[in-house]
Amino acid sequence: MNIVIIDNGLSNIGALKNMIKKIGLVSKVVGQRDELGNPDAIIMPGVGAFDAAMEALDGAGLIEPLNDLVLDKKIPTLGICLGMQLFAGSSEEGESLGLGWISGNVKRLVASNESVRIPHMGWNKIRHSENNVFEGIDQNSRYYFVHSYYFDCENSDNELCHTNYEGFDFVSGVVQKNIYGFQFHPEKSHSFGLSLLKNFFKNKVR
Repeated sequence: MNIVIIDNGLSNIGALKNMIKKIGLVSKVVGQRDELGNPDAIIMPGVGAFDAAMEALDGAGLIEPLNDLVLDKKIPTLGICLGMQLFAGSSEEGESLGLGWISGNVKRLVASNESVRIPHMGWNKIRHSENNVFEGIDQNSRYYFVHSYYFDCENSDNELCHTNYEGFDFVSGVVQKNIYGFQFHPEKSHSFGLSLLKNFFKNKVR
């Protein structure tokens, strides 16, 4: 299986590669368009700023070939944290347009009171919809979050899972056909994250 991890210079790629290795698969890191080849799966991780990530993708010449692979060839694609946010049309964090693969915009988390810290950092449960990416995973699963923004979907059908942070409920996972995204970090979420990634590769990648 040819798994490519997109390197936008703002990613914790080491932890992700190690988690994929635990599953028994091999991945390669891609930073330029001529390195993409013909992947069986694409993973777009990321931490940091929306505009900087989009500028990095554009500067590496990756946007056009990624659009072809993801939208036209329907290659299974997984976005993590900032990587997922890039799937939106825009973000309140910056001025750049996003990839626009899933209808919606990225918005800043809202603190329910003055004692609630932003960014949201730590372990939280998710409430997930029926999807085989969650096969064998119960509703008490916990995942690791580090973020100040969330994906506000235009269409509720694209909402894959939700999380409540101190009274503020937000979308923590999105889906659109072959495109999946999670606001949390599966690669840092121990056994729950490992199960989730296993399901993605088993059920989504052929």
